[in-house]
Amino acid sequence: MKLRNSLLLGAAFAAGIVAGPVLRTVPHLHLPRAYADDTVGAADGPQDTYHLLNLFGEVFEKVRADYVAPVKDRELVDNALNGMLTGLDPHSSYMNAKQYKDMQVVTTGKYGGLGLEVTSDEGLVKVISPIDDTPAARAGMKAGDLILSLNGKSVEGLSLNEAVDQMKGDAGTTITLNVKREHIDKPIDVTMTREVIHIQVVKSALYGDVGYIRMTSFNEESDTKLREAVAKLKEQSHGNLRGVVFDLRNNPGGLLDQAVDVCEDFIPDGEIVSTRARHPEDSQRWDAKGSDLTDGLPLVVLINGGSASASEIVAGALQDHRRAVIVGTRSFGKGSVQTVMAMGNDGAIRLTTARYYTPSGRSIQGLGIAPDVPVAESREDEIHYLPDREADLNHALKNEGGSAPTKPPAPRDDIPAQAKQIEAKPPANWPKFDLAKPDTDYQLQQGIIVVKDMAAQRHAAK
Repeated sequence: MKLRNSLLLGAAFAAGIVAGPVLRTVPHLHLPRAYADDTVGAADGPQDTYHLLNLFGEVFEKVRADYVAPVKDRELVDNALNGMLTGLDPHSSYMNAKQYKDMQVVTTGKYGGLGLEVTSDEGLVKVISPIDDTPAARAGMKAGDLILSLNGKSVEGLSLNEAVDQMKGDAGTTITLNVKREHIDKPIDVTMTREVIHIQVVKSALYGDVGYIRMTSFNEESDTKLREAVAKLKEQSHGNLRGVVFDLRNNPGGLLDQAVDVCEDFIPDGEIVSTRARHPEDSQRWDAKGSDLTDGLPLVVLINGGSASASEIVAGALQDHRRAVIVGTRSFGKGSVQTVMAMGNDGAIRLTTARYYTPSGRSIQGLGIAPDVPVAESREDEIHYLPDREADLNHALKNEGGSAPTKPPAPRDDIPAQAKQIEAKPPANWPKFDLAKPDTDYQLQQGIIVVKDMAAQRHAAK
């Protein structure tokens, strides 16, 4: 049996298709171990458990008999299962057969919808990030947007799955989203035409003699496309590539094995990531067994609050190994592992089963990866009305088990002096950011400066 591993935001969905995590997929749900030292099991004996199950049955029958309108048994059970799991933490959930199939489709990088990564927030739908070159990105949807209604109907009262189902549809059909955006007093309407979304997981460009690679997620093709991008940049630069900026901003994660492979493209040996589960025998560790595709060229990784899970594993490993300088703002802080367990033909459960740790033993759960060179996207201080970090979510796991989890790794002594002088915010006259104009991207431009400084420092040391 081959295990499929991934690390997406646990409650993340691509508009038009579920895009949840697939940490460890098994074909059928197995009965859990008997309670031993578990605190819940110790408090609830068999008689208590039977009593609680009887209570569930009584409530189930009352709803069937007396609810204002008839409700299908399947709907009641699905809602109960999902409620049981979502009450544990933000990333555990139940998926019915259709939702499970949708989730599996996402890993192929092709689906119908708008191209939005969204999560549930206080009964509304919150945008994590628009996917590049999709209707959502072209319509100007932004991370942090709150979706209030779909085609005039409020999303309040809808589950995240139901809202996502309404956003998907046949290519060529339109949908209007009513959106509340920070710094704008009144909600705005955004109309989009649905498309078959083909996610371009890796993009590259050459800025002078500095290569730029953006990875939007970690799917089945990420490592292959990264290798192709590096080869292309070497060819375009005629062998004179001085360094690389690796952009993981707004990358919500994906397949864990791909995150490990990507790390191996830059780290030839040593630990990449480890996981610690409730049962020690279920803990794992992944070590690099690759070769540096760039032969040690200076490397900068860009991150922000939309960088999560697999992105944080890569950024954390490259930071701990001192292989890259991290530039940007603190990442999301999702340090938990979800296992997806298929339940025959009845869907699957997504259950948080472990925490993951960087090579130095750090848990980033609720903390995220702190950049070595802090650089904000804009000059204005962001106003946060609702939670936008893992630690702010309801029922978020505590940061436990790491080595000094509240402290950053040892201060770096390999960052060029010029890089330390970079302003943390754009100057007053900095042009407004335009996705089509890289010179307006302040974080990117500072990343290029850091790469050049690292290259100069490397050349001087020879």
